[in-house]
Amino acid sequence: MHNRVPFVVANWKMHMTRGPAEQLAGDIARAVADVRGVDVAICPPATALDVVGRALAGTPLLLGAQTMHEETHGSFTGEISAPMLLDLGCRCVILGHSERRQWYGETDVALERKVQSAISHNLLPVICVGERLVEREAGQTDALVTMQVEAAVGGIGDRPDAALVVAYEPVWAIGTGRTATGEEANRVAALIRWVVASRCGEAAGDALRVLYGGSVKPDNIHEFVRQPEVDGALVGGASLDAAAFAAIVRAAAERPA
Repeated sequence: MHNRVPFVVANWKMHMTRGPAEQLAGDIARAVADVRGVDVAICPPATALDVVGRALAGTPLLLGAQTMHEETHGSFTGEISAPMLLDLGCRCVILGHSERRQWYGETDVALERKVQSAISHNLLPVICVGERLVEREAGQTDALVTMQVEAAVGGIGDRPDAALVVAYEPVWAIGTGRTATGEEANRVAALIRWVVASRCGEAAGDALRVLYGGSVKPDNIHEFVRQPEVDGALVGGASLDAAAFAAIVRAAAERPA
């Protein structure tokens, strides 16, 4: 038994200009207005944070960003800081997504500093970890995920009060239509929880919400949220459809306690 509130995060990636983003955010808010017992965050591209924030105003849905810089200000062309996100009304931020690691060279060292910055600014970090196909086939999943989680939370210390979310997103499942089994997602989620408890204290491990991500859709979400260690989902493509995303949110809200 646990009292962790399920959490579903929409990652719109590089989709939606401001008008369609505002419309979609409103459609999602209306579609889940009657759903209770689940936290929901919408993470649009940075250019639409303002209009999506307005669309979500007065609703329980959280506004989130897809990345941020670890410093609060400085000569970092093109970057966005935690205070800037707070100014836009953001409550959470995705950090360490595999696409950021793969295409933009984001390192574990930078991720550790970003997590520290997010926590210090009361932004909920949604930390992404996961293995590539070659690593999975080599039997390196556990070692790699452990290393990524330890690096991400290494600067927090024993902080039972630090709210954390970790999303297990096997890289080979992102946008491919392939997914891990529910049992495998649960096993890795339990490993993630154990690592956080070992590094940050048992209370932090118990409170940690672990999400599954990677080709999550309405027809497979139940397989994941019925697992005792999986607390929700990080949703990519399906979050661009209000009805599909609402179905995922409803499934998460119905997970067994």
